[in-house]
Amino acid sequence: TYGDGLCDVDINALVAFHRQNGRQVTVTAVHPDARFGELQLDREGQVVRFAEKPQLDQGWINGGFFVMEPGFLDRIDGDDAILEKAPLEQAALDGELVSFRHNGFWRCMDTKRDHDSLEAMWQAGNPPWRGEEH
Repeated sequence: TYGDGLCDVDINALVAFHRQNGRQVTVTAVHPDARFGELQLDREGQVVRFAEKPQLDQGWINGGFFVMEPGFLDRIDGDDAILEKAPLEQAALDGELVSFRHNGFWRCMDTKRDHDSLEAMWQAGNPPWRGEEH
């Protein structure tokens, strides 16, 4: 994982999914919460749907949790290689990248606003990334 996000992904299920699919790389796909309100417009500009900061129902993104076979590391060409560029792009083109779709909690911590929101969840006593057993 990248380490800048929190998630309640079931790591055992992720690894089992990876083994079942037999590809070099499995990426966890997530639906992020939108940062802005979403408008659905008709052709004339009439708003036909308004949703304030919905969870996106389309547009899966890289959730940052991976399972990789050792052979995938051969695709990384030196310390300056950017994982999300040539290595993962080429793995996708080669049919060696599969997604594990996670519909549970996922949130990045890229900004102070993200930090404050996650800190408030922590302070509330039952942060969603810890799962129900805590």
